[in-house]
Amino acid sequence: MANRPEEFRVFFAYHDVIMHKKTGKLSMADKELIAVTVSTVNRTLYCVTVHSASHRRYSKKPTLADQVAVNWKLADLSDREVAMLEFALAVCRADNITEEHFQKLEAHGFDREDAWDIGSISAFFAMANRIALFTDMRPNPEYYNMNREEGKVQSSK
Repeated sequence: MANRPEEFRVFFAYHDVIMHKKTGKLSMADKELIAVTVSTVNRTLYCVTVHSASHRRYSKKPTLADQVAVNWKLADLSDREVAMLEFALAVCRADNITEEHFQKLEAHGFDREDAWDIGSISAFFAMANRIALFTDMRPNPEYYNMNREEGKVQSSK
C-alpha cells in the first residue's frame, strides 16, 4: 500500500478507529482474536501470524491464538468468545445476518453496538486479508515467537 499513500492513510485510519475504540465490551484481546479467526478462515499467513502475536500480548494466553489458527472449534474458548467468533465468521462469510445471530450475542452480554463492532472488525479483516494475499505479504520471522511467555501454562476457560 506504500505505492498508494492516500489508500494507506485511509486504510490505517479505519483500522485504528475500530481496533482502538475505547467504548463497548470488546477488549483488545477480543478484537485480535476476531482478526486471527477471520484471517485463519481466509488462509492469510501474514495476518494470522501478526494478529496471533498481538493476541498473545493482550490476552497473556500464549497458546490460544495457535489453537484458533488450527481449529477454533476445538480451542479453549469461553462461551462468550464462541458467540463472538460465530458472529464474526457469519459476517466474514457474508451469511444472511438474522435476528437469531443478535440473540446469540445478547445471551452472552453483547448489545447491538458490540455486534456492530464485531461485524466491522470481521469485515475489515476480510478485506485486509485479500490485500495481504494478492500482494503476497509475508510476516517477519520474529512475529512467530513474539509475546510467547515461556514457562507459563494457559488456563482453560
